[in-house]
Amino acid sequence: MKEVINVLKKDRVLRTILHIDINIPYFDGDVNAYLYSSIISQQLSTKAADAIYNRFLNHFDGSSPTPETILNTDKDTLRVLGLSKAKTNYIQNVAAYFLEKNTDEAFWLQKTNDEIIKELTQIKGVGVWTVQMVLIFCLARKDVFPILDLGVRNSMIDLYKVEGDKKTINHKLNTIADGYRPYRTIASLYLWAWRNIGNKK
Repeated sequence: MKEVINVLKKDRVLRTILHIDINIPYFDGDVNAYLYSSIISQQLSTKAADAIYNRFLNHFDGSSPTPETILNTDKDTLRVLGLSKAKTNYIQNVAAYFLEKNTDEAFWLQKTNDEIIKELTQIKGVGVWTVQMVLIFCLARKDVFPILDLGVRNSMIDLYKVEGDKKTINHKLNTIADGYRPYRTIASLYLWAWRNIGNKK
């Protein structure tokens, strides 16, 4: 972590928030299960998402179901658990993908970030932001910059006083984030932490 801090503190703005505690994600590799959780959580508060996901897990004896189990589960049953019609379809799309593909840990380890984004966004209902969260929190990739994430975007806009139209802002944010390489993920964790905790003190 010392090497990471030495790189990130070169940025005069970011160095001011490096005192905030963060949790570094560890490699999980169960992308299938993570996608179920991520889809369920979309556009919901943390409390509501946790309640539905726990209901989802409890229905399947407390663990994430296999693709076969999901595909053999009636859609109405998933709807009763609290999933919308769209999320029910998306989860079954994910299950169909993982039933077809041989995606063990080695499959993900041998692919680049861009290759994984291209691979998983083929699934209807899985977008770039969702895959970036997979890369960060499930596969523990250290150099991901989730520019589509509102928390990261708003933190950078506030901290760096970024102004302009969307295209201009995106260019400026990407340029700033280039200075975080090869630890853009870790920088993003600090930006999230500042948004959620640090700037409220």
